[in-house]
This record gives sequence, C-alpha cells and structure tokens, in this order.
Amino acid sequence: MTASAVLDELRSGGPFTVSELVDLTGLTRATVIAVCEDLVRRGWAEEHVLERLGPQRGRPPRTFGFRADGGVVVGLDIGAHKTTALVADLRGEILGTASGAFRDSEPGARERLDVVSSTAVAALRAASSAPERVLAVGAGVAAPVDRSGHVAEGSDFWEMFDVGLAAALRERHGWHVLLENDANLAALAEQWLGAARGLDDVAVVLAGERLGAGLIESGRLLRGRNGAAGELAFLGLVDGAVGPHGIAQLAREWGAEAAAQSRGLAGLAPADVTAEAVFAAADDGDPAAEGVLRRLEGRMARVIAVLSTLLNPELVVLGGAIAPAAARLLPGIRLELKELTETPAEVEVSALEGEAVALGAVRRALDDVAERALEIDLPGSQAG
Repeated sequence: MTASAVLDELRSGGPFTVSELVDLTGLTRATVIAVCEDLVRRGWAEEHVLERLGPQRGRPPRTFGFRADGGVVVGLDIGAHKTTALVADLRGEILGTASGAFRDSEPGARERLDVVSSTAVAALRAASSAPERVLAVGAGVAAPVDRSGHVAEGSDFWEMFDVGLAAALRERHGWHVLLENDANLAALAEQWLGAARGLDDVAVVLAGERLGAGLIESGRLLRGRNGAAGELAFLGLVDGAVGPHGIAQLAREWGAEAAAQSRGLAGLAPADVTAEAVFAAADDGDPAAEGVLRRLEGRMARVIAVLSTLLNPELVVLGGAIAPAAARLLPGIRLELKELTETPAEVEVSALEGEAVALGAVRRALDDVAERALEIDLPGSQAG
C-alpha cells in the first residue's frame, strides 16, 4: 500500500523531493526513501540528480520522478472494416499510430487477427518501441463485452468480433489484452481528454451508422450483466425513435428518398447519395437537404431525451466519425430537447472525432497498468 501510494503521486506529476512526497502521502521520511529506492530498482521511478544553486551548503534534496518511458501501452479500435492502433507512454503521450484495413468485406477470424496484430506492430515501429515493451493493450470492438472480457452472444454482428483476440495476441506477442465495448472506451476518452473532463455522469453516443452508448454513472462505467447496458436497440420500442439507426445511415436513407422525389440534393441519383453529400448540400442551401437535417435533429433529440430521462446524465456527447458534421445539428437538438424531457442533459459534439475509441483503449490500458504496477516486471528493471 505504501508503494502504491508513492507511485500514484509520482505518476500524477513531479518530480518530487522526499519532503514533498512525505507531505503528499503522509508517510514517514524513512518509508518514502525506502519505497522510492525500491521503485527505482523496479524501474518505475528514477532519482534526479540536482545541482545545488547559490551559496547553500550540503547535499541537494533527494528528488524522484516517474519513469513514463518504463514501457508502453497500445490502444486498438477494431471496427468492421479497419483497425487503428495508438502507442502511448505510461503517462498517455501518444508516440505512434497506424491503421490497417481488412481485405474482405466480411473478414474471418484469421484475417482479423492478422490485421490487428500487424497494425499494432506497425504502430510500435512508428513509436520506435518494441513488442516486448508493451505492458497492456486496450482493444475496443463494436459489440457488448462483459466484465470478464467476453463478447456477448445473440447477434451475428457481435459474434463477428469474437475471434479470441486476447488469447491470440498473448500467444503471438505475450501481451496482456483488455477487450472492451467501443462506446465504453469512447466514454473513457471523453472523460480523460474530451468534452466530459471532470464529469462523473456522462453518456457518449457513437452516432455513425448505428447508435451505441458508453455510460458513466458516478464516475464508473455501466456495463450490465453481459456488457449490453449501452446498447440502444430498445429505441425500436420508443415511439418516434424507430431504432438505433445512426446519423450517417439516416442521412443517407432520407437523402435518397428526397432525391428519388426530385426534391434537390444537387441532382444526385438516389444510389449516389451519401451522408457527406447531404450535409454538403445543406451547407449550400439545398432545401431538401435542410429538410433531412431537420428530421435528424428531431430524431436525435428524441434519442437524447430518452437517455436524459432514464439515466439523468449531466452531459451527452455525440461522437464517432460523424461528429464534425453532427455539430450542425446541435442548435436544433438543444431546442427540441427542452420540450421532450424535464431533465434535459447538456449536449456537445466530440472533438476527438475518429480517435475516441483508440484513445479510450489507451486510457483503459493505462488504468490496468496502474492497478497491476507492482506485479509487472518492467523491461530492464533490476527487480527479482
């Protein structure tokens, strides 16, 4: 416990003198020195040699700092069509990144594992790091994941991600892997670096093709029995919400309907309408595209009203690759939301864009390393 207390303080800032660590931890001076020397031996800390400035006599105070370069963590965002990997030091500074696409539209387990593994290794090369320096890997998938790291059953789409990732990466590289739902990781990222910093009651909605939510209540993730607490399929039972269709999917479908009725959208054929084209046409003043955006505002306001009423979060963050475009919907969403619930949440759009899941995976891996720190043998440490 004393070692954990000192290590937590070193990780949070510093470097600190022994006297500062005594004040921060409430431990005795002798205990702090013994613990710091042990942490140096284990590779978690380093002693800073300071020169005495001015006419003062005697040795400068002993000063210790956290070794953020003692190892690295990897954050993975494993989507249906591609994988993104981030490598960070032990304070969360991003050192390298890489991405890889699956060749097949419906890749099998072997292809998924090969692409994920090679993408992670490529990110490590970009970070000038080696696979043996990885202390933990966070990995996000578009499926519910329970507290034991198992993908939920019941959906062919979910089960597509159940490829034995943790066991495979352990066998290939010796890595400790933490599998998690992608929206949950996006929520961790928003609380760490995004719009939800400092907040304990937050819903983060990945709003691209399908809606999925990461829920944080009183500072902790809500998972449910098999990890499906943030699945929004129940919206199909809510009048006016239809189902968990995301902004990109609805923009494309409603835009195609408008194009088929010859109501604008820059003369596009229905089959050529994309979500990007709808938002671009609305920016150019196309009445049909503006009508699609009004419908999107109403739909998302109803979805957020349901979350506000059920969970009473302080903030709902709209995230995912669609987030920059979704910013255009915010004024209308906020206006309608006030008419739908007596407990409307604040609504913001993520500034983390496409990296939220991978950043959340980094955060998850860092938290795991902090929990297991004194059980980990760091590369090059003198422990043991």
